[in-house]
Amino acid sequence: MAHANELSYDEARYEYDTTVVHECRGSSYANEIIGQPRALRAMAMGLALKQDGYNLFVSGDSGSGRMTAVKRMAEQQRGDVSLLRDIVYTFNFKEPDQPKVLLFTPGRGEAFRVRMEAFVDGTESDIKEIAEEFPEAILFLNHVSEDIHRGNVDRNRYRVNLIVNHAGDAKRPFIVEPHPSFTTLFGSLDKEAHYAHLALHAGSLLRAMGGFLVLDADEVIAKRGLWDALKRFLLTIGDALDPLGELVGTPVRPQLPSLPVKIILVGSEETYDLLSDKDELFLSLFKISAQFDYSMEASSVNITKTITILEHYAKEQGLLPLSDDALAQILRYSSWLCETRGELSTRFSQLFDLLTEADYWARIDGRQVIDRQEVLRANDERTFALGISEEKIIQDIVDGEMLISLSGSKVGVVNGLAVMDRGASSFGTPTVITATVAPGNEGIVNIEHEAGLSGEIHDKGLLILEGYLRKHYARNFPLSIYAGIAFEQNYSEIDGDSASSTELYALLSAIGEIPIRQDVAVTGSVNQLGMIQPVGGINEKIEGFYHTCKLTGLTGHQAVIIPKSNMKNLILPYEVLDAIRGGKFHIYPVTTIDEGMEILTGRRMGQRSPKGTFPQDSFNAQVEEKLRRMYQATQNK
Repeated sequence: MAHANELSYDEARYEYDTTVVHECRGSSYANEIIGQPRALRAMAMGLALKQDGYNLFVSGDSGSGRMTAVKRMAEQQRGDVSLLRDIVYTFNFKEPDQPKVLLFTPGRGEAFRVRMEAFVDGTESDIKEIAEEFPEAILFLNHVSEDIHRGNVDRNRYRVNLIVNHAGDAKRPFIVEPHPSFTTLFGSLDKEAHYAHLALHAGSLLRAMGGFLVLDADEVIAKRGLWDALKRFLLTIGDALDPLGELVGTPVRPQLPSLPVKIILVGSEETYDLLSDKDELFLSLFKISAQFDYSMEASSVNITKTITILEHYAKEQGLLPLSDDALAQILRYSSWLCETRGELSTRFSQLFDLLTEADYWARIDGRQVIDRQEVLRANDERTFALGISEEKIIQDIVDGEMLISLSGSKVGVVNGLAVMDRGASSFGTPTVITATVAPGNEGIVNIEHEAGLSGEIHDKGLLILEGYLRKHYARNFPLSIYAGIAFEQNYSEIDGDSASSTELYALLSAIGEIPIRQDVAVTGSVNQLGMIQPVGGINEKIEGFYHTCKLTGLTGHQAVIIPKSNMKNLILPYEVLDAIRGGKFHIYPVTTIDEGMEILTGRRMGQRSPKGTFPQDSFNAQVEEKLRRMYQATQNK
């Protein structure tokens, strides 16, 4: 029965042992990138390979150390300067708007520019001598000689533009372009210059040649035409005869140097999927995908490394020392971030933020050490600062503006649980789901869908309910039902299937005309077989319903039904845990719809016998009989 399924306090709580924390302190892992073995191996290969197309897309959550990893991994490859070349642009005697490019080993570009300046100024007169010293410029210098013999008197066109100078550089370039645009990537023109080749200013693509260029993928695709221009650059880079061709709004088309550059796009997994699906060239140009995980196993090694990184950050930032129990609380918060016991978050920036705020409150309280209470206070202060929306929703329930019952029983009415997001905060809130039924052949009508407020996944969840009814009940007669399901007082779009079990509970209650407890809230998705599946935001949902019950008055009977498979995700606030320990609040993990209905109705569901019938006094028998009568009613019309 229902009571046997209740989650105990020991099952509900989750902590990190301070003894273990103490043993893990004092390591030397601070400079390591942890929890990303796949991404690091992919990056190492991609950065080392020099073949065409081996550019990288580094994906993952912001704050997961993507940029730090890119910098450190690229640093290991920057020592090979054999590919570095000075880039010089010269006058094109046939097509002046298409400047020619010359490449020199580092330092020789500056030497060539100085010699040509001297030649233009008249202090250097022997062009043949220059040609003997700089054979890589022989074709240009021959054209200079021919131009002089034709009687040209303006020698300024013989000046050269050293656009990229690697003299003295001991490493390959590593450039991060935070705000990519046509100008920052492809360069610009000095409008005052008389000759096109002297007007050129290098963009980050030319400056990064022979090395690495890091770009924000979302910013690249957000600027109209920039992604297509970058692709053309990558496709053209092996052919020195093609012009760069991206100096927008000008007729100038400088020749592209035949030098390699490794492009590293950093973006979200959604952006990677979008480019993979919509751009047929993307995967051939970015052959390496380095995907940063948002979580890692909470192994002793990863616990040790996380603690070391936290202590290193605290020391680097001048924060107060950390106690063992403070570190245990930050580890607990880390697991809460990735919503899984036994895992730790790799989004260290969020851990650093909590640590910084805990230091602030410790100093306010006059403490010399950051301890457990200061970490908890930092979290509580966040909740308070961001809790206006949640507080107003609960107040609407208390005032009766939102029609939610938290006591008694009703037919076809169930309290579901939703998660509301507002910027950096998210919180759970109860939402009323109702169902009405009548004989008919229309099936289940999704009122949200009819009103244009239902997403595709939610629509699928409603179709699954019909499959459940057919398999579980309508075996010997057609399913003949006209049912309407609605999220009451909801005026925004609903998507996802985390409320599908709640909708099924309401539907079964309406069909069987059996009341359901209103002091119990429900979450979980369901499949056609009636199995309850895990959902996201489980901690926020439980906490949100607890807060609502607390402000309306805890009775000792209020509870939440969750998928049993979500038990590994429970990292609940201590206030909720105290209420569970004191018998003031309850959590029931279930694996099937039948188990949930027993809790909601207080009646046994009943198993189908070998003869194919349910026990006469069971809930299932009553639902099946009502569905049979609905079918008969449709036949008598």
